[in-house]
Amino acid sequence: MKVRKAVLPVAGLGTRFLPATKASPKEMLPLVDKPAIQYVVEEAKLSGIELIIMVTGRGKRSIEDHFDTAYELEGLLEKKGDHKLLREMKAISNLVSFCFVRQSEALGLGHAILCAKDVIGNEPFAVLLPDMIVDSETPALEQVLDVHYRFKGPVIAVEEVEQSEVSRYGIIRPEMIEDGVYRILDMVEKPKPEEAPSNLAISGRYILPPEIFRAIEQTIPSTLGEIQLTDALKSLVNKGPVYACRVEGKLHDTGNKLGFLQATVELALKNPELGDEFRNYLKGLKL
Repeated sequence: MKVRKAVLPVAGLGTRFLPATKASPKEMLPLVDKPAIQYVVEEAKLSGIELIIMVTGRGKRSIEDHFDTAYELEGLLEKKGDHKLLREMKAISNLVSFCFVRQSEALGLGHAILCAKDVIGNEPFAVLLPDMIVDSETPALEQVLDVHYRFKGPVIAVEEVEQSEVSRYGIIRPEMIEDGVYRILDMVEKPKPEEAPSNLAISGRYILPPEIFRAIEQTIPSTLGEIQLTDALKSLVNKGPVYACRVEGKLHDTGNKLGFLQATVELALKNPELGDEFRNYLKGLKL
C-alpha cells in the first residue's frame, strides 16, 4: 500500500529557544530564507506524501497561516510585477494538502502521534520530526520509504553518531541485513556510552503501521505523564520485524541552539544567491 499521509508533531513549547519562542513557534524560526518546518514539508512532498497532518498546540497558528493562501500578499506582488516571488508564495500553499489536529497538552511524542489516529485510519503512514532537517540528494523520507516498500514492514531512519554522543539519542540494537539496512532487535533511550548497543541513533523519520496506535494506547506513561513513542515501538519490535535505514545525507538537529546555528551556516553556504558572498564574509572573520 502506498504511503500517502505523514504526521508532523509541532505542538512542543520550544523552551530551549526562549525568549525567541515565547510568542512564535520554534518551527517558524527562519533557516536562511524560509522557516525550518518548510524544509521538512518539502521533503515530504518530494517523497510522494499527499496529506500532512500537523499536530499543533496553543500558539501555533502562524504555521497554519504560512501554508495557507495569502490573497492580500499575492495581490500586492501581482501589482508590483514581482512574478518570481509571487510564484514562490503560491508554491508554498500548493505543496500538499494539510490537516491540523490539536494536541491540548504536551504529553509526549507518542501521544502527539495518537492525536492523528482518526485522520490516518487503517493505513501505513510517515512521521517526520520537524527538528531534524536532512540535507541530501535523495530526500531522507524517500530513502526510508524505499526500504519500507522492499521489506514490507515498519522502518525507522538512523544515523551513525560518535560514541560519546549516544546518550543524547535513542539507540538501536541492530542486526545487519544489507549495507545500510538493519533489523531492529531492541531500542534503548539515551544510554550511557559504555552501555549503548551500537552507535546508530534514531533520526526523526518513521514509516509506521496503523497497529502503532494500539501500542501507544497500551503504553504506560512516564513519571512525567508523557507517552513515549520509543516504548510503543518496542512493542512492535517484539511482535514482528521492524527495520532501520541508515539515511545518506547531512542531518541537522535544529532542536538546540548550536545545531540551529550550524544548520544556518551550512545551508547558507549552499544557497546559490548567498553562498559565495557569505563564504567570503566568513573567511574575513578574525576568529
